Amino acid sequence: MKLHQLSPAPGSVSERKRVGRGHGSGHGKTAGKGHKGQKARAGRGVRIGFEGGQMPLQRRIPKRGFVNIFKTRYAVVNIADLNEFEDGAVVDAQAMIDAGLVNKLYDGIKVLGNGEIKKSLTVKAAAFSQAARAKIEAAGGKAEVS
Repeated sequence: MKLHQLSPAPGSVSERKRVGRGHGSGHGKTAGKGHKGQKARAGRGVRIGFEGGQMPLQRRIPKRGFVNIFKTRYAVVNIADLNEFEDGAVVDAQAMIDAGLVNKLYDGIKVLGNGEIKKSLTVKAAAFSQAARAKIEAAGGKAEVS
């Protein structure tokens, strides 16, 4: 195949719409803009959310509450989920992601004490609940804050 033989896939390229070029074009006279009104004029239309001077919806609705942009969000793992690791393994964030226990890290992983742990593991996470730390250490493992 040579360069002059190349062509796009059939149907992937369409001709551009040439508006305002007479009745025969199919896009003549008003050029797809309808009759009169603000959106038919040159310069076209209004910004998103504009309601013709009426107070826009996002300003009419009361605002409530407060969102703390500095809040730490943890990905949560329960202690019962850690039983799938081998006895004596070091379980860190990457190991939990690989095992499918966590999809997104956010600001770190927090281990919660829901369930029982039967294996001795070294667990490395950003935070532990008191119950989780106690259960890991009772099973002969270590809870390390990383």
